[in-house]
Amino acid sequence: MTLAFSVVGKILKLRHHPTTITLNTLMKGLCLKGEIKKALHFHDKVLAQGFKLDEISYGILINGMCKIGETRAAIQLLRMIEGRSIKPNVIVYSIIIDSLCKDNLVNEACDLYSEMVVRRIFPDVVTYTSLMRGFCIIDQLNKAIGLLNDMVLKNINPDIYTYGILIDALFKEGKVKEARNVLAVIVKTCFKPDVIVCSALIDGYFLVNEVKNAKHVFYTMTQMGISPDVQCYSIMIHGLCKIKRVDDAMNLFKEMHHKNMAPDTVTYTSLIDGLCKSGRISYVWGLIDEMHDTGQSLDVITYNNLIDALCKNRHLDKAIELFNKMKNQGIRLNVYTSTILLDGLCKGGKLKIAQQVFRDLLTKGYCLNAHTYTVMIDGLCKEGSLDEALVLRSNMEDSGCMPDAVTFEIMIRAFFEEDENDKAEKLFREMIARGLL
Repeated sequence: MTLAFSVVGKILKLRHHPTTITLNTLMKGLCLKGEIKKALHFHDKVLAQGFKLDEISYGILINGMCKIGETRAAIQLLRMIEGRSIKPNVIVYSIIIDSLCKDNLVNEACDLYSEMVVRRIFPDVVTYTSLMRGFCIIDQLNKAIGLLNDMVLKNINPDIYTYGILIDALFKEGKVKEARNVLAVIVKTCFKPDVIVCSALIDGYFLVNEVKNAKHVFYTMTQMGISPDVQCYSIMIHGLCKIKRVDDAMNLFKEMHHKNMAPDTVTYTSLIDGLCKSGRISYVWGLIDEMHDTGQSLDVITYNNLIDALCKNRHLDKAIELFNKMKNQGIRLNVYTSTILLDGLCKGGKLKIAQQVFRDLLTKGYCLNAHTYTVMIDGLCKEGSLDEALVLRSNMEDSGCMPDAVTFEIMIRAFFEEDENDKAEKLFREMIARGLL
């Protein structure tokens, strides 16, 4: 970009005028580098100098803003250019519709789609596909199919990506026959299934537990001239780990390295989860080191899986160490992280340590929910500290977490076991009064 701007400086020095294409190219370069603020500043600067920009210029900026999740700002820019008599095209609208759908704001995306139609800006296959994906994300498959029918009526041909989204959604609803019918349509319309469609099929077959079909698709991809990508391998590794075929997943992971394919965070997380759940924690540390070496960060889900496995295998000291490491590295703990550790400590006979961790979380203002409190109440009850459990239940309500049926059942059972029937019956009546029975 530095060299590109120096060339523009040369153009100006020679008293030539850069064209809109030149200016658009520079803005696109900045956006590709993720420097959206610099691109917007450049936009303001060239306008102030009297240069003119077109709908392509604003398409570049809006696309850049949507890519970094600034959809609201992109809509504001859309409204601004309308006031400057620049007519946004179908590409600009489609970019924002796609971004809204990815943010689960499908109703707003539909409003923008309606606005397009009113302004006689006709939606294309990209617009329809984005909306279809949006409806599939919010589990409104019928509306997605309705859009597909609308496309066909308007002589807009669905592309392979459109069909891939539909296949994925049908499988997620368990509609295997319908998904296969869509695949038949792909073949009939002379589309060659690509890696996206194959990935959707593999994922779908794992979802409905048709493992043989998933493996068949994966291993026949090469014969069809399709090279499985990182996402495809990740789907296979995730699916195999889910059905406890961790050795097969490990072999695929090694195959990726053999093909010089760099696994991503999803690949590592899936494999670490599978290894943790099968109790093979010794393999996990090597994968974590490998992630660090390749510059990939562990997300909170990976840490949660690892802490859970360490607790279940009674490696409580290592679980606490990892939990503290998360906090020290500034990784945002979620409520599941805390609950997993507290549950492991209580079940592992480390109630005192669990209480210390719990108090520390409360003091530092971490978000705890009813399940977290219930885990601690259960630990106290099992140790016979019933009065402390009652106090904690009271504190729980004071903090805005209402006890559920499980909380009451744990305490009622504990009081009955200690022959404190009056207290058990009082809790039982309270449970009925709250409509939890």
